[in-house]
Order: sequence, then structure tokens, then C-alpha cells
Amino acid sequence: MGIHTYFQSLTDLERIIRCPGKFKFQEHSVSAHSWKVVQYAKTLADIEESCGVTIDWKKLYEITSSHDYGEIFIGDIKTPVKHYSLELRAMLQKVEEGMIELFIDEHIPEELKPIFRRQLREGKDNSVEGQILEVADKMDQIYEAFAELQRGNTEKEFIVMYRSALIKIKQIDLHCVAYFLKHILPDLVREGSRSPIDIAKITDEALAS
Repeated sequence: MGIHTYFQSLTDLERIIRCPGKFKFQEHSVSAHSWKVVQYAKTLADIEESCGVTIDWKKLYEITSSHDYGEIFIGDIKTPVKHYSLELRAMLQKVEEGMIELFIDEHIPEELKPIFRRQLREGKDNSVEGQILEVADKMDQIYEAFAELQRGNTEKEFIVMYRSALIKIKQIDLHCVAYFLKHILPDLVREGSRSPIDIAKITDEALAS
């Protein structure tokens, strides 16, 4: 019981594999994904700060490092399924939030419950930190899909992942998004130019949609 149970539960995130049921050249765990999202987010936040935007760094680190903790209870559900309809997404979020609340009630000491409720909440919102989390999360989706496409993985799932993540990112009005599209994405596309899959074409179509 107590904080030990929470710390012990973190190991479960290492065992949950993203994009289950599809052939992959390289597996990615939810735990590894969460670590990468923190790394993306802190660089994106630095770009925002360099443009004069005030960042709540404590909030940013809390929501990025814990944003997928709820997958301990429901597993990784593929993005196309999760976002098939607003109703389904709302139902999944309600289940996830309910399981997290139950976990906090049963295992976290009373004096720390408010802290855990804040840290494990849904972090994607209209705040700059919430939007950075959204961009960082989708960036890792792009990089995971890109790595598979670059190696010639013909699973359609990865084209959908790459395209949908890029479309989502370009719709977010942040300085770091403009930076990503202008300075980072072109490097990624150039690196994928030798792939048997036309990553440049997929990228252009996503940016044009």
C-alpha cells in the first residue's frame, strides 16, 4: 500500500507495447514513449520561451511525465481506434480517469491525494503547457512511424500514424510548431529520402490537407 504501490506500478509501463498487433522493426514501450515526450516538450518549451512566452515548468514536467500513466489500466489503444468518434474517446477517457481516481483512493496517503490528482490528470488543454504536451506526444508518434517507414515497413497503420500526427501538429498555433515545420521536419524528410516508401509525398499530402 502507499507510495510503494505507485512506484512499483511504474514498471508496468515498461511492459505495455505501443501500437500492439502490428509488425514492427522496433518495439516501443509506453514508458520509453513518456520519457521521449518529456525530452521533446522541454525543447519545445525552450523555443516558446525564446519567443517571449511564459512557461509553467512545474506543470509542464508533471503533465508530460505522467500523461500516459492511465494506460497501466486500459493498455495502449491505437490512435485511429481511440479517436474513431468523440463519444468513444470520451468513454475511454472516463474509464481511464475513473481507474486513476480509484487507484489514488485505495493506495495514496490522504495528505498526498490532491497532489496525485493534479499530476495524473488529463494534461492536454488550451494552456501553452497542455498544447506543448499535445505537440510532443504527436511528435513521438511521427518519429515512431517514421522509423518504421524508413525501414520499408508496409503496414498501413504507420502511414496513418505519421499522417494524422502531422496534421494535428500543424493545426496547433505555437512558435515551436512553426519551428518544427520549418527546421526539423525537412531534416526528417531528407533522411527518409532513401526509403522504399515515399515519405516526402506522404508529408506533402499531410501538410496540404
